[in-house]
Amino acid sequence: MCGAGPLPARMATEARRQGWRVVAFAFDDAPGVGPSADRVIPSRVTELGAVLQALREEDVGAVLLGGKFWFRDVLGARRADSTFAGMAERAGTLTDVRILDAIVQTLAEMEITLLDQRGFLGDGLAAAGCWSARAPTGEERADIEHGLSLAREAAEARIGQTVVLRRGAVAAVEALEGTTEAIRRGTALAGPGAVIVKAVAPSHDYRFDTPVVGPESLAAAADGRASVVAIEAGRVLVVDREASLRHADLVGMAFVGV
Repeated sequence: MCGAGPLPARMATEARRQGWRVVAFAFDDAPGVGPSADRVIPSRVTELGAVLQALREEDVGAVLLGGKFWFRDVLGARRADSTFAGMAERAGTLTDVRILDAIVQTLAEMEITLLDQRGFLGDGLAAAGCWSARAPTGEERADIEHGLSLAREAAEARIGQTVVLRRGAVAAVEALEGTTEAIRRGTALAGPGAVIVKAVAPSHDYRFDTPVVGPESLAAAADGRASVVAIEAGRVLVVDREASLRHADLVGMAFVGV
């Protein structure tokens, strides 16, 4: 099930390498998925009846979610099929947690297993350490520690996974807009020297989502004159690490796994 971004192509390639037959349901452009898929099926979140029918026709036994699914599209949907309406009613409220619970229940009724994404990421999960030419200062490390605690709490509360702060003051917490937009908003408020921290809830379920940072987010941080981007080691995926690191080193920004 392919959302936005480069992650679906990476996961499809790894799945093919492991010997899976791959059917890609493209809910976004899903660039690069085609070469690793036996079939690509254009899909819409609000037209789930066609998706379920295709799952049956293709005799799918396991589903792997990959990429960014925008739940604001669900919230703003004006027209939807009866299957989507039924799942929305089952969910009760259109929060991501309740929608995902409804998806899991529907797949279970079809005897389809929802897979953990980490088995299809290769070595992409960030290790601990400093990757950039510049390491954080002592003052910046204090903000990293504070931000890590806050970001975990926000993630556990299902608010977002990214916090932007400066000298202990929080400028932004990620919500529905996503990591990159939260960085833009936070650095605009904090000014030069902001510290950006992305972390994961202790109870995070990797069947639904793998937290990601990549060149777009690092570019936004650099444009906002942030001093540090820190991500939780072993739990956040770095997409295109070389390009991400170039954005950091070009402006003397620290990029670390903690």
